[in-house]
Amino acid sequence: MNVPETYQRCILNTARRSLVLARGEGAKVWDADGREYLDLGGGIAVNCLGHAHPDMLRALSEQAGRLIHTSNFYYSEPAARLAERLVGFMGGSGKIFFTNSGAESNECILKVARKAGNATGRYEIITALNSFHGRTFAGIAATGQEKMKQGFEPMLPGFVHVPYNDLAAVEAALTPRTIAVMIEGIQGEGGITPASAEYLLGLRKLTRERGMLLLFDAVQCGHFRTGCYQSYMRTLEGVSGGGDFRPDALSMAKSLGGGFPMGAAWISDEFAPLMGPGSHNTTYGGGPLAGAAGNVVLDVIERDGLVANIRARGEQLLTGLRPLIGRSGIVAVRGFGGMIGVVFEDERAGDVVKKLAEAGLVLVAAGTKVIRFLPPLNVTAAEIDRGLEIFSGAV
Repeated sequence: MNVPETYQRCILNTARRSLVLARGEGAKVWDADGREYLDLGGGIAVNCLGHAHPDMLRALSEQAGRLIHTSNFYYSEPAARLAERLVGFMGGSGKIFFTNSGAESNECILKVARKAGNATGRYEIITALNSFHGRTFAGIAATGQEKMKQGFEPMLPGFVHVPYNDLAAVEAALTPRTIAVMIEGIQGEGGITPASAEYLLGLRKLTRERGMLLLFDAVQCGHFRTGCYQSYMRTLEGVSGGGDFRPDALSMAKSLGGGFPMGAAWISDEFAPLMGPGSHNTTYGGGPLAGAAGNVVLDVIERDGLVANIRARGEQLLTGLRPLIGRSGIVAVRGFGGMIGVVFEDERAGDVVKKLAEAGLVLVAAGTKVIRFLPPLNVTAAEIDRGLEIFSGAV
């Protein structure tokens, strides 16, 4: 079969595709012609254990042999166990709602905010310019990028966009109708831009004072990608008051399932009671296979010390990439752990990604000026060295 030709004939052309990938193992993939590539793009921050991890294969196979799907009319032990562990990472309180994707997780927490403000007529949600919150109607309305909205107007009302990392802009945008502020701990699709500690703490203080919710989109930057469970935990390490920081609701996906499509929303105890039976639901969310995948991801991260590993590999990446600033149009390198962005002065990111693939390195662009390193959490020092060698040679 000619795969690209079949895609042209039979699959909606909504993505810019290149390689025909046939198999993977660890941080390596092979195309249909048998050529090997080093994959440090991680399926856009999804493949946190790399490809074909033996524990993942075993867990999914064993669970599939017992029970694949039941619907959420029934209890599921894998989902219960995973939810308990996720709640533990969020300080031991709150509730989990399982979904199938990051966009669905964001829809859930946006609905929580709307429900919280319904009785008082508050429905507006402030988000950041250059943000990305998914491709659903609420997702593109929340996203602070006009290109995502073009052709789908009119937008769902109630979203206001202000500059990221600008607390004064958030305060200036408040109206009597504002019910929440929603941000990413690190803007991913927007170019790997981390929130500052002052911004995070200021938003928490402001939203509490005004009786509003603080919503976190942690789809890409969460689940240990930065070397902490959530990126805000990494940003606020050692910062006065940082240990007490918690949002009111948080969305998850990507690394959560390690390649199995799943998502989740965490909702604080204060607002979880708003979402009772009939208020929200999903057919597939929290199914037995998804629960098995999420649990084995956590098992491997804990057993193999992958939090410490991705911290070390992130420092290795930063050390190797920073000397390139000022050369080949590179103007900045930023991020933490397994979420590092290389910023170019002009719109060359797409062309460089193609050149890197030709050289045997798979990376991902973020817009037109940034290239992302999103390696698996178990990437080795030797693989990072090889990636740096290919990258520096290609750029």
